[in-house]
Amino acid sequence: MIDFIWLTLFLSGIVTAMFTGQMSHVANAILKGAESGVQLSIGLISAIALWLGLMKIAEQAGAVGWLSARLRPVARFLFPSVPPDHPAMGAILANMSANLLGIGNAATPLGLQAMRELQTLNPDKETASDAMCTLLAVNTASITLIPTTVIAMRMQYHSAHPTAVVGTTLIASAIGTVAAIALDRMYRAVDRRRRGRA
Repeated sequence: MIDFIWLTLFLSGIVTAMFTGQMSHVANAILKGAESGVQLSIGLISAIALWLGLMKIAEQAGAVGWLSARLRPVARFLFPSVPPDHPAMGAILANMSANLLGIGNAATPLGLQAMRELQTLNPDKETASDAMCTLLAVNTASITLIPTTVIAMRMQYHSAHPTAVVGTTLIASAIGTVAAIALDRMYRAVDRRRRGRA
């Protein structure tokens, strides 16, 4: 769906430029955007490699495992339908820990693995379970302690204080997570009431 939206925006921009005689501006913008994208990507490689290396050291040192153990009571509260010893719980904890540490590259495959494991517990294979919806909400709005990608981008653009966003990111992501959990619980209650009337 998102591909269709982007394609529509792109084509409508080109058609508008054709009718207004601004095709040269569109061509220049496309080339300039491509050039900027390549420059940004190359510049980010070193900063992201540094942060991912530091996070890998933290992972090897047991920080992710320690954090997973601390998050277990939270996960039990958020996912009451998932047995504590099920592989889904391990994947959920690893996903939450990676998101918390800002390791988005590791969090994505862990989230997919958690979804696959949750699907094995799902009685209705055609509809997402409550636990799957909760995981999606928590994963999307995860609290982030160290926003590695944002810090890397700020370093790329020569920010005087690239880590100055850590505090505001923590506050914003915490508010987002609380809102996601509250909405998840609210929709669950509404769904239960609706099923009770049916």
